[in-house]
Amino acid sequence: MIKGIVNKIIPFSSVDGPGNRTAIFLQGCNFNCLYCHNPETINICSNCGICVQACPYGALEKADGKVIWDYKSCQNCDICIRACPNDSSPKIREMSVEDVLKEINKVKEFISGITVSGGECTLQYDFVTVLFNQARKLGLSTFLDTNGFISLKDKYELINSMDMAMVDIKSYNAKEHIMLTGKDNKTVLDNVKYLGEIGKLYEVRTVIVPEILDNYFNVDNISKFIALINPYIRYKIIKYRPVGVRMDLIKSYVPSDDIMNELSDIAYKNGCKNVIVV
Repeated sequence: MIKGIVNKIIPFSSVDGPGNRTAIFLQGCNFNCLYCHNPETINICSNCGICVQACPYGALEKADGKVIWDYKSCQNCDICIRACPNDSSPKIREMSVEDVLKEINKVKEFISGITVSGGECTLQYDFVTVLFNQARKLGLSTFLDTNGFISLKDKYELINSMDMAMVDIKSYNAKEHIMLTGKDNKTVLDNVKYLGEIGKLYEVRTVIVPEILDNYFNVDNISKFIALINPYIRYKIIKYRPVGVRMDLIKSYVPSDDIMNELSDIAYKNGCKNVIVV
């Protein structure tokens, strides 16, 4: 039985695709972004046990060399996450597709679809493919939220099982992208072009990070890139916010509304018809 490593499930989300959706966040990521807002999703738990000692509610224990999480005792204080030296979380579950479907079925009448995110969900693409196929049988739409680093051109079953994808283009410049994430952006751009050409790209996103990224260069070139593929693909330009980030890795600040409006104007002038600023 195929299982996924799940960080959390949000039953109702209005920010992870269109409509009201259930968002499933998988554990593990192949990027290490300087501004990552959820660094506890990057690595798989190493079972070091430091979090067990930190938990004030006895919700964690170590047995047979593994950290065990008792979600019924957990008060979600996140002290364990703050204590973890490994950019991970002990609050993860190995779940079968049937396990996840049970959670989805609790709210099925109130949602329009599901979105699988991360971490980086394509690291577990076999699990996602089966989950998407089952969700479609329930009449739900299926969205993939990905950093785009794993090539999707040969993931035929995954592509066929999903309705739309949302992809981050974190930087248009390859060297800057490596500085920011630790990885090149070539496959990211290839995936965006491929998904746009087959009509399965709902949204592209770029985070604006003052004094760290060349934000005007990025928005100028990314918006031109999107407009050539399909000008009606949604382009979301996002303010950097220092919430949950590792402050020892990045020194930046929230960009002003004036900067965001200027960047939005650039995207519109370059041909994008659907620009969102958040």
